[in-house]
Amino acid sequence: MIILDHEQGSDEWFASRLGRPSASMFNKLITSAGKPSASADTYINELIAERLNGIRVPIYVNEHMERGTRLEPEAREHYEFITEQKVTEYGFILDASEEFGCSPDGLVDKNGGLEIKCPADSTMIGYHRNNKTFVTKYKQQIMGCMMITGAKWWDLMAYSETLPHLLIRVERDDEYIEKLAAEIDKAVTIIINETEKLA
Repeated sequence: MIILDHEQGSDEWFASRLGRPSASMFNKLITSAGKPSASADTYINELIAERLNGIRVPIYVNEHMERGTRLEPEAREHYEFITEQKVTEYGFILDASEEFGCSPDGLVDKNGGLEIKCPADSTMIGYHRNNKTFVTKYKQQIMGCMMITGAKWWDLMAYSETLPHLLIRVERDDEYIEKLAAEIDKAVTIIINETEKLA
């Protein structure tokens, strides 16, 4: 892995992600069941356009996403307190190929990582009632982060100011990661070839 230590959300961070598949969007390449995603072509086209014109596709930010950004430092401190583990923050982490990457909320110890979500209260209750739904929703992102960083596990945490937190440890699934890697490789090959053709 190649660590680009730009602050997440900075101009440098956005530039490092430009035209590259990123773990938070791997659900656009593969489903949680390991099948190719129907939205792959649209996502690939967006990334080709980013590479050609140097302008990132705007991301719609709703109130829950803004709340998540605001609460993330507090949630990270809470995680460190309850687990007695130190979280190390990074910007964008590239795969050795430098063609795709991830922006984890933190790496933990030598073998793990952390992904923080700060959902709406009703969504939070839903995750408490059905933990599997929570893990399934973010499976592609978490497995992608594990693939890129070599981690053996990833802690998925839902955090709220007013409700009990939810913390689930997700173990590495090499069979799923193999399928994910194949879809990423397919996407990257198309992105490179089409960019060269159209440049």
